[in-house]
Amino acid sequence: MARVSDQARVIYRQEMAAAKSADTVETRRRHLERAHIVSQPHAKLHTRNHAAMLALAPRQHDRREALGQIIRIIVAAPGPLTGRYPEGNTGRVAAGLMTPMPIPSDLAAALVQT
Repeated sequence: MARVSDQARVIYRQEMAAAKSADTVETRRRHLERAHIVSQPHAKLHTRNHAAMLALAPRQHDRREALGQIIRIIVAAPGPLTGRYPEGNTGRVAAGLMTPMPIPSDLAAALVQT
């Protein structure tokens, strides 16, 4: 399992807090997606992030997203433990379960192992 840098943990906490206090659904989702990107190498943080995404889906009456997040919660821990996860993936159903995506430049530096 890859180690999550201290900087990535700080960003994860900041993004999750920002998601919790966001004024709009779009802003909340954006913060959850960014938290997802930095949480991928850590089983517990990764699973916690998908649980937060799942909590948002029913409030938006989004059954497809809710079902997709349930599936992602099931595979969230094994991915980091085996080192198999799509880097940069935002964690939403529309992103595809194993689709790698570009990592935003401000997050990329935090993902470098120290």
